[in-house]
Amino acid sequence: MNCRFCNNPAEEIFLDLGMSPLANSNLKLSELNNVESFYPLCSYFCSKCYLVQLDEFEQPENIFSNYDYYSSFSETWNNHIESFVNSTISRFNLSQENQIIEIASNDGYLLKHFKKKNFPILGIEPATNIANDAESSGIPTLNKFFGTQTAKELSSSGKKANILIAFNVLPHVPNLNDFIEGLKILLDSNGLLIIQFSAYLMNLIEQNEFDMIYHEHFSYFSLHTLQTIFSSFGLEIFDVEKVSVHGGSLRLFIKHKNNSDFKLTTNVDKLLVAEKQFGLTDLSVYSKYPEQISIVKQNIWKFFISSKQDNKKIVCYGAPAKGNTLLNFCGVGKDFIEYTVDKNPHKQNLFLPGTHIPIYSPEKIRSTRPDYVLILPWNLKDEIIEQMNFIRDWNGKFVVLIPEVEIID
Repeated sequence: MNCRFCNNPAEEIFLDLGMSPLANSNLKLSELNNVESFYPLCSYFCSKCYLVQLDEFEQPENIFSNYDYYSSFSETWNNHIESFVNSTISRFNLSQENQIIEIASNDGYLLKHFKKKNFPILGIEPATNIANDAESSGIPTLNKFFGTQTAKELSSSGKKANILIAFNVLPHVPNLNDFIEGLKILLDSNGLLIIQFSAYLMNLIEQNEFDMIYHEHFSYFSLHTLQTIFSSFGLEIFDVEKVSVHGGSLRLFIKHKNNSDFKLTTNVDKLLVAEKQFGLTDLSVYSKYPEQISIVKQNIWKFFISSKQDNKKIVCYGAPAKGNTLLNFCGVGKDFIEYTVDKNPHKQNLFLPGTHIPIYSPEKIRSTRPDYVLILPWNLKDEIIEQMNFIRDWNGKFVVLIPEVEIID
């Protein structure tokens, strides 16, 4: 494949996870006997701009038009977002005249906090089912994929963003250049663009977060690469924050280059130096990753095999995309795991792709009393342990597998 940013041949393998189904394509009971589609899950890195990326095997319309990921079901995430909104209003002294637009606005989990404070808001959300839910809860939502065309339509109708927000969407974009050109068009000349995403490349390598690689994530970014990308579109990253949510995320504050309202902070250079020291501008760090993950996979196998030999009953908590990457790559299915549970009712009574592990309500754990509850969304570990603390009544234990196998008493 050619790099989706610079068009340089991207032939160097970063990590090959074999064949895998789409990570959010949970199955209905009636679909279990159908032929399931599996696609190569092999990531490459560009030796010119250091962008780590997957090839595009499935159209975004087929992945995101009907989606069962709802942001509102995580208490940790909702608290994080409320704090973000309040700090942004305070830091940038926002007034109710500022037009707030969010791309990939999901069910309105973020915009509702601006709405409560009487800001004019607009969400742009490609998933029809989720956009409809947002609209019905009072969040004005445009049900479209975002790119230059949508940006031009809004801009020509006088809709420019004073504050443009894009959380957990940048890695999901196959046509990266069209998306960023759209951001530039939609952002008011004095506007502020705030982007946040998980699977930040330094965390992904350092913390063995290979399960963050799945077909819905087309790109994996370092700040070094992002600075090159945005600069080529006349946009400047003037501040950056590392935030702990979702296993380590990056938050970028971006402006038009000729906008002098926002001053460059020292945070950008500090993180660029840290990335260089870590080796993100050294090709050897990328080429060593498969060997690193091979060891992680072997340790995961050892846990399941020894648990099986000890007759331990294992169930999972959560049905996240990352969990499906892990289970399919490691070849762990119903022979080791009885079922998983999820708070999201849209996922309950479905089956995980590839492994066909059934998904139930969290209450099922109380009645079956497993020895181990394996937390697949390890980024929400603390919230889930608190929620499911009752498993300790029968000496049940929690398990996480990333960054390494850990049994939590």
